[in-house]
Amino acid sequence: MSEESDMDKAIKDAPVKLCDFGFAKIDQGDLMTPQFTPYYVAPQVLEAQRRHQKEKSGIIPTSPTPYTYNKSCDLWSLGVIIYVMLCGYPPFYSKHHSRTIPKDMRRKIMTGSFEFPEEEWSQISEMAKDVVRKLLKVKPEERLTIEGVLDHPWLNSTEALDNVLPSAQLMMDKAVVAGIQQAHAEQLANMRIQDLKVSLKPLHSVNNPILRKRKLLGTKPKDSVYIHDHENGAEDSNVALEKLRDVIAQCILPQAGKGENEDEKLNEVMQEAWKYNRECKLLRDTLQSFSWNGRGFTDKVDRLKLAEIVKQVIEEQTTSHESQ
Repeated sequence: MSEESDMDKAIKDAPVKLCDFGFAKIDQGDLMTPQFTPYYVAPQVLEAQRRHQKEKSGIIPTSPTPYTYNKSCDLWSLGVIIYVMLCGYPPFYSKHHSRTIPKDMRRKIMTGSFEFPEEEWSQISEMAKDVVRKLLKVKPEERLTIEGVLDHPWLNSTEALDNVLPSAQLMMDKAVVAGIQQAHAEQLANMRIQDLKVSLKPLHSVNNPILRKRKLLGTKPKDSVYIHDHENGAEDSNVALEKLRDVIAQCILPQAGKGENEDEKLNEVMQEAWKYNRECKLLRDTLQSFSWNGRGFTDKVDRLKLAEIVKQVIEEQTTSHESQ
């Protein structure tokens, strides 16, 4: 959970809605995938990531019972959200910006090391601080449950304090708020951990009895989720080459539609080209060298160099199809 997952309107009694369920999963006691947004990640998710990396590197043997975490991680994230809402900045951060979590920030999260700086927190009640402390407990069993949060005196007190929070004063300056929102969005986009790449086997080589039967019968799954084999057929080969030519065209003569910049257009045509040419090693290596994250280029692209390499990809693909 993060502030970006909450939507609300400045209307009295308007409902608050949750969105962006990209990393969401039903908790059935098997949560183990280390996917997260750095500012809000709980220690248990980082521990899952650490073990995954060590098992993958062969540093430790693969455990028959994998390390799992539970939905108490969302309560940790809630503690971070409340902290940010009260003072305007996160409890865990690093002075050294990085695309992954820096060591000092990771250490603070794993040990639950955070502070309530006097300048921003002097006017915030002890009850509010108590909620944050109890949500940001490193051990899940010591962390507040959602029932504990709702029953806490801070949420049930009828006493209304008249002190103005620093975060509220800050929000009065719209120019400052706009700058903060832009900087926060850019930093989150850069720090978000990318999903692991998933490669599907071509349909003709899948050894799955259900898919084999569907292929023989020439039917599609009832739910209309249909695997299309882009390697088979001259038509698909032509489409794949056409998508690559679109990339070259965009590199040499950039075009963008209304409300769209040239970089966004290049990302769009490259996504299409990649979708039809996933098996091409040259293209895969090229995209990796150009900092492609699956949805777009994260660094500035030398368009002429990219066009030249894509031209080589087309020649390689054409030769491959002719030999087949």
